Amino acid sequence: MPTHSRRALLGAGFAAAGSGLLAACSTGDGGTPAGTDVGSGPHATHGPHGPHPAHGHHGPAGHHATHGHGQGHDHGPARHRSDDDPPSGYLSPDGPEVAEAERRRGLTGPVRRYTLTAAEARIDLGGRTVRTWAYDGELPGKEIRVTAGDRLQLTLHNHLPQSTSVHWHGLHVRNDMDGVPGITQRAIRPGSSFDYRFVVSEPGTHWIHPHVGVQLDRALYAPLIVDDPKEPLSYDREWVVLLDDWLDGIDGSTPDAVLAELTRGHPHGGMGHMGGMHAGGGGTRHRRRARGSGARFGASGPHGPSRMLMGGRSRLLGGDPGDVDHPFHLINGRLAEDPETFHAKPGDRIRIRIINASGDTAYRVALGGHRMTVTHTDGYPVQHAGTDALLIGMGERYDVLVTAKDGVFPFAALAEGKHRRSALAVLRTGAGTRPDASTRPRKLFGRLTTAFQLSAAESVRAARRYPDRTIDMTLTGNMARYNWSINGRPYTPSQRYAVRQGERVRIVFRNHSRMWHPMHLHGHTFALPDGGPLKDTVIMLPGRRVAVDFDADNPGLWMVHCHNVYHSEAGMMTTLGYRSSR
Repeated sequence: MPTHSRRALLGAGFAAAGSGLLAACSTGDGGTPAGTDVGSGPHATHGPHGPHPAHGHHGPAGHHATHGHGQGHDHGPARHRSDDDPPSGYLSPDGPEVAEAERRRGLTGPVRRYTLTAAEARIDLGGRTVRTWAYDGELPGKEIRVTAGDRLQLTLHNHLPQSTSVHWHGLHVRNDMDGVPGITQRAIRPGSSFDYRFVVSEPGTHWIHPHVGVQLDRALYAPLIVDDPKEPLSYDREWVVLLDDWLDGIDGSTPDAVLAELTRGHPHGGMGHMGGMHAGGGGTRHRRRARGSGARFGASGPHGPSRMLMGGRSRLLGGDPGDVDHPFHLINGRLAEDPETFHAKPGDRIRIRIINASGDTAYRVALGGHRMTVTHTDGYPVQHAGTDALLIGMGERYDVLVTAKDGVFPFAALAEGKHRRSALAVLRTGAGTRPDASTRPRKLFGRLTTAFQLSAAESVRAARRYPDRTIDMTLTGNMARYNWSINGRPYTPSQRYAVRQGERVRIVFRNHSRMWHPMHLHGHTFALPDGGPLKDTVIMLPGRRVAVDFDADNPGLWMVHCHNVYHSEAGMMTTLGYRSSR
């Protein structure tokens, strides 16, 4: 297997299909508590009702799965069956309402074609070669770049030993292209391919990753940049920066083995869409107690040393910074000892698009010697705000502008609360010595900005409107049991929180756990309170309550989940479902 020196990015692979059913907390259609429907009896996870929505035709987007080397059409294996029937009365992911929403986006833009192959690969991280899974043997995966209004066609060839998918993080895609096996499509089997075809309607900084198990914590991710045909910003150069925590292939570690360590011995843990592992774990204090009582937390095993995070703490994150002690942290697939260098000229105005593609780590980010101007978060413009540093949770994106000074400067990403581990890249505009791997620019500890300190730009601020529906989502669980869930019950594919087309919907997130959670909504963008920015991922600190509003304008079945891949795989996810008007 050849060694590839380009960076390959870790993607998000999570689709939790645990046991139990979500207890809802708002009033849904048909008198079901919290808009959640509960089925009973055997359930083939084809979609909302009956066989997989794409089966038997290709629909307006013309998508299909091909078997092996294109021998006819194959939509993948029959979906796993569970104990719960999917509730009736919800729109199908490829129904006429979905097709109509796609038609309204427009079908006149040029077609942009891409091909990706997901396969095992050997990747050079910059002095350390690892065996992992990657897109086309690269880390990060090659950039996908289109313009808003274009039609994107991407064919994924799966050469992995497991089924996989592609999720388009941040895009308002048609529902049957969202890449969630068991909900919007069948998983792409080993040796098969799948065509993703849809209109790209909104500009911004986004990314792709799988939505299967803990595949996120490998090298299966890539940047997805959607240019604005009416771009209002002026800049000379652009730098796309992907942040990642890394353990795959290090001393025998794999993400699946880490999940097994976190969940070992806890039969009530959730399971992923594609048959993930059991779940269990807690705050630092609980971990120490478990070890002292003879539990196997922290012990080395056949799949490498323990990766349990012990003793980490972050005031910014409300205490416990995460679950996993990743041995390395990367920027664009490179270790700090051999960092990527971005070249520019003094005085250049640089747009830096920052994407946190990690599985378990929030990063504090700064560019030494420079003040940053925040222009966008999660792809949408904000009122420009100056800052020294940003706190970026998993799944979040920020765009910033800097005016380059003369010299050599560290771009540092500090793994927040994780024993001062960090990643490094370099901005070079002139002569000078490359920063040392352990460099911590002062700006990291200067003025720090999070999304809650930003305001939406006037051009995207939503019209004021009272919500038509409120859905409560209480984040529950603890590290001692690793029973992460929403409203006290782990995910199952039959869960539905009901919404209807045209409604203004408010989700009230309440974090009743002692861990922070980056909560992500598929297929939509919500507004933070009090004129805050438009986002699809929001950091929920322990004990906090945040109400976010969005317009139900993209019909189908859409996931809401924690973007910590281990939390979502343990069960902290659910589904919003559009009710049929019939």
